[in-house]
Amino acid sequence: MLATAGRAQTDVWPNRPVKIIVPFGAGGNTDIIARIVAQDFSKAFGQPFICENRPGAAGALGAEVVARSAADGYTLLMATQPQIAIVPAMTRTPYDPAKDFVPISNIGTNPFVLVVRAGLPVNSVAEFVDYVRRNPNKLTYVATGVGSVNHLSMALLLHRAGLTMTPVMYKGGPAGLTDVIAGHVDAYFASVSLVAPHAASGAVKLLAVTGDTRAREFPEVPTLIESGFPGFKVLLWTGLFAPAATGQGTVDRLAAQVARMIKDPVVAERLINNGIDLVGNDPKAFAAMIADDMTFWAEALSIAGLRDSSAVPGDR
Repeated sequence: MLATAGRAQTDVWPNRPVKIIVPFGAGGNTDIIARIVAQDFSKAFGQPFICENRPGAAGALGAEVVARSAADGYTLLMATQPQIAIVPAMTRTPYDPAKDFVPISNIGTNPFVLVVRAGLPVNSVAEFVDYVRRNPNKLTYVATGVGSVNHLSMALLLHRAGLTMTPVMYKGGPAGLTDVIAGHVDAYFASVSLVAPHAASGAVKLLAVTGDTRAREFPEVPTLIESGFPGFKVLLWTGLFAPAATGQGTVDRLAAQVARMIKDPVVAERLINNGIDLVGNDPKAFAAMIADDMTFWAEALSIAGLRDSSAVPGDR
């Protein structure tokens, strides 16, 4: 009886360190969020939660590591939209987001801000649309890679407005914003956290945010929905996943801790300071959000001419 009790206690998750795979390099927004979560989880569960950076292929390399890991709760993935809803629909990946992962919780979301260079003679979305229409193919916008969220967001906006602009590809967001500030590129859908330090200086003009409500950092900046584009909502989320077939009890415990974590004033402040609008939903709600995202980004990829019809998640 004592031996049986000992084995049962040993089998309780977690009884050893847990890895959180971050599919990007150290120091980025996803990495920072993952480390805040790992610190909280380590305290809550009494075992080390260790972040491991596995960058490459727009996050697909790190996602593959988790998809191929044992479904025992000891390897988790901190992912964003591209690894789950965009890259697998744009090209065939070595994992299927619909079959190889179980959603745990969306930590939070980030809207984008449509910014333009200070010298562009526009001060609203309506004026921007009119100016681009009068200058077809003469204006440029930042895209942090083919199929990136900001690339697809601009492609979708231009399509809905019947406009044409030329994308300029960058390897990172800061470099793109630097060139908008310098006047080398005309426009950019940039993250709130990236734009915030420059907003008050007038280095760029902020025309609209992509959430369904105004950003708390820029209460004077309207949404794109308010600016004449109903239904245009783009929120970059950062969420936690586990390999498919991970025990529901483990998934539910992790989701419950995320919900508790975002109510902790100290942790919440750290996340908010990194531009996160806190969510902390349960696995079912997160799965529904992902399903809607897959439909939304499939449309954007088709508009941008980037969708691979042979790379349909859940159909492999």
